[in-house]
Amino acid sequence: MLTPVLALIVWTLIIWLWMYGTRIPAMQKAKINPQDALHPGSLSGLPQSVRVVADNYNHLHEQPVIFYALAFYTHLAGNADSIAIVAAWAYVALRVVHSLVQILAKNVTMRFGAFVLASIALFVLTGVNLLALLG
Repeated sequence: MLTPVLALIVWTLIIWLWMYGTRIPAMQKAKINPQDALHPGSLSGLPQSVRVVADNYNHLHEQPVIFYALAFYTHLAGNADSIAIVAAWAYVALRVVHSLVQILAKNVTMRFGAFVLASIALFVLTGVNLLALLG
């Protein structure tokens, strides 16, 4: 149950490297002083291809927080059955798909589809835990 957590952390760090690997050169090219990045939105002049990576990095710190909490709860409560593990891996895989669609395809409808499916995986994981608690 904890390996999917590690996998999503690794993916988040890959996106972090991707973000700074694109953002820093873009800021240098645009002659943007790093101090100008003090306030959110101050880098909106960067190319879309650079901004979407940062947007995705931020997204990996939003809904996945629920996944991390659920994964640890599932592990600690002893509820890591095969359904929970499949749901956890599905969530991680769908977040990777979400990232790739957001960054490379830039297709909002496809990205939303990946988000919905990942959300369903969270509901399944929650259901496993609720059934174990109530059962």
